[in-house]
Amino acid sequence: MVKIAGSKKLKRQMAPLFWGITRKDKRFVVTVNPGGHKKNSSIPSSVFLRDMLKSVKSLREAKFAIYNGKVSVDGVKRKSLHHGIGLMDVVELDGIKDVYRLVPKNGILLQPIIINDDEKTKKIVQVKSKTTIKNGKTQIGFHDGRSLIDETNISVGDACVLQVPEQKIIDVIKLEKGTQVLITRGVNAGKTGMIDEVKEGTFILPKRVNITLDDRQIEIPADLIMPIGKDKPVIQIR
Repeated sequence: MVKIAGSKKLKRQMAPLFWGITRKDKRFVVTVNPGGHKKNSSIPSSVFLRDMLKSVKSLREAKFAIYNGKVSVDGVKRKSLHHGIGLMDVVELDGIKDVYRLVPKNGILLQPIIINDDEKTKKIVQVKSKTTIKNGKTQIGFHDGRSLIDETNISVGDACVLQVPEQKIIDVIKLEKGTQVLITRGVNAGKTGMIDEVKEGTFILPKRVNITLDDRQIEIPADLIMPIGKDKPVIQIR
């Protein structure tokens, strides 16, 4: 088995608040292994089961479920206690009929919502990089760490609807005027609005977007939002 470098535990006081763990019970908690999602914006699968979903009562029970392949993320069984679950990931648990998607909600970075069974094969991923590789092919990098070689007409900041686990692009949502977006971080995390204007970045300022949010207009950095559809979200986010 390949060993992953780095510490496997974290002081509880240093853990992100959205993990929902108690701070004074014990000194350490399981941490996230390096992977697709950033450490400060994902939750270890064991902590997700025990503290967020409360589907198990202890780390020992979480180990049993995970090591026996009872936890699937985006249609793939994950057998590591430290696997990071992040934005828009779809989680299934053997023996439990509910299917979960992680989204920002009420200003909290990540919260699980129950989704319809026919949605578990769909996931929105945002384009974070686009690179030309050997033979002139295009490699697209997404917010959850996955990458695809695909010639779809798409730009950084746009979003794709993926079919998982096949990793097939079934739709593209452009970052442009009239698009519905989800705020992914900050005090407005979880709220949705419509783009009124996209302002290209400069050498000093990042790309910014004007959106209508709750009958008011705000300007926000483009990296704090995710396109989710035109007239309405293309997947369930509430």
